[in-house]
Amino acid sequence: MEIKELLAKQRAFFKSGATLDVDYRISHLRKLYKAIQDNEKEIYEALYKDLGKSETEGFMCEVGMVYTEISYMLKHVRRFSKRKSVYTPLAQFASNSFIETVPYGNTLIMSPWNYPFMLTMEPLVDAIAAGNTAILKPSAYSGNTSLVIEKIIKEVFSEEYVAVVRGGREENKELLDQKFDFIFFTGGQNVGKEVLRKSADNLTPVVLELGGKSPCIVDRSADLKLSAKRIVFGKFLNCDQTCVAPDYILCDKEVVSEFTKELIKEIKKQFGDSPLNNKDYGKIINSKHFNRLIGLINKDKLTYGGNFNIETNQIEPTILSDITEDDLIMKEEIFGPLLPIMTYEDFDTVVAELKDKPKPLALYIFSKDKKHINRVMKELSYGGGCINDVIIHLATSEMGFGGVGESGMGTYHGKFGFEAFSHKKSIVDKKCWLDLPMRYQPYTNGLYKKLLRIFLS
Repeated sequence: MEIKELLAKQRAFFKSGATLDVDYRISHLRKLYKAIQDNEKEIYEALYKDLGKSETEGFMCEVGMVYTEISYMLKHVRRFSKRKSVYTPLAQFASNSFIETVPYGNTLIMSPWNYPFMLTMEPLVDAIAAGNTAILKPSAYSGNTSLVIEKIIKEVFSEEYVAVVRGGREENKELLDQKFDFIFFTGGQNVGKEVLRKSADNLTPVVLELGGKSPCIVDRSADLKLSAKRIVFGKFLNCDQTCVAPDYILCDKEVVSEFTKELIKEIKKQFGDSPLNNKDYGKIINSKHFNRLIGLINKDKLTYGGNFNIETNQIEPTILSDITEDDLIMKEEIFGPLLPIMTYEDFDTVVAELKDKPKPLALYIFSKDKKHINRVMKELSYGGGCINDVIIHLATSEMGFGGVGESGMGTYHGKFGFEAFSHKKSIVDKKCWLDLPMRYQPYTNGLYKKLLRIFLS
C-alpha cells in the first residue's frame, strides 16, 4: 500500500473515535505484550544477526525495557487519561476549569538501528497509550529486526491503526512529505535537522532524540576500581552503539595512570583476553561504520586494544590516551568501542570548557567530592546523566528521557511519554445562571473598576 493511502486510512480511523476509548488502548497494549512474548526467540535471533547481540543483552536492553513500559502504561493509563480539575480564579466565577488530555492523532515514529526493537516499540507503547494511530519507520540498516517488528505489528493491529513502512531514504523522504499530527524521531543530528525542517512545513510538533559527545568526568576523589567497572560496562555495551554511552573520559591528571590500568583490568575481566572471540561481544552494524571507526584509531596514542576483524565488522574494546581536542576522534560522536582519555589539572577549567561545548545527551561524573558533583548538576546543561554510574538513568519509566539543545528536544518514558504524544486542552466551563457585568463595556462604573482590581490583584 502506498504511504499516502496508508495515512489516509489511519486518518479516517482516528476520526472514527475508536482510539479515544481507554479500554480499546489497554486491550491492544495487552495484545502487544503477548505478541512480543510469543516472538521473543525471533527477536533475539534478529538482534544477533543485525548487531551480534547476545540473548541476555537483547532482553536487558531491548525486550525487557519494552515489557516494563507496557506494564507501566497498563497500570497508569486510566489515571493519565482522566480529566484534571484545576483552580478557577475568582474573576471567572461562576465556572469550573479543567484540563482534558487528548491524543494528537496520526503519528510517525522513526527509529534507529542501534537499539532497533526497543527504540521502535517503546515510543509506540506511549503513542498507543495516549490514543494515537502510528506509522512506524524502522531503520533499513537493522533489516532483520524490522521484519520481526512488522510481523508483530500485523499480529496485533490493523494497518489503519498501526503499520510498518520498511525501506530507506526514499521512504523516509516520502513519509516526511506527508502531514502528520506528530513526529517522533530517534537518530543522528543531521537527519534530525532534516526532520525538523520538513515538520516545519506543516507546523507539525516533534520530539527529537539525538546524540552527541557525552563526557564522563573522573576526578581524583573517585573510586577508580568501581568507576572503571561501570564505565567499561556502559561504554562497550552494544559495542558503544548507544546514544547515551560515555563518549570520552575527562580524567584528573593525578589519577589517570592508575585509572587506565583499572580500565584495562575491567576490559579483560568483562570481555576476556580475546574479545573478538567472545560469543557475547557484538559487532558494528555495517562496513560503512566499521571503516569510519577504524579511521579514528590513532596508533601513536593506542594504549590498549585496537585489533579488529574485517570479516565480522568487529573492533575490540580500545583505549586511546593523551587525547586532545585536535585529535580526529574528538571531532564527531564515536558510536563505536573506542574510548579516548583526556586529562585535566583544574576542575574549574573543565566546567568552563564544557559550558562552551554543544549540549550533550548525557553527562557522567565519578566523584566523592560533593562540590564537584553539585557544580556539574547545576551549572552544566545536558539531557540527563548519572553520578558514579553510566547510562542507567534511561532505564526507568519514572523519569523522562531526552536531550536539550543540539542533543534533542522533548522527553519520553512513562508519564512523560504519554504526555509527549498528547495535547492538553485547557477548558473553562462557564455557568449560565450568573454573568458578572464588570468585563463588559462601557467601562464607566466606578464600583466595577474596583471589583476588577480586587479580582485580578
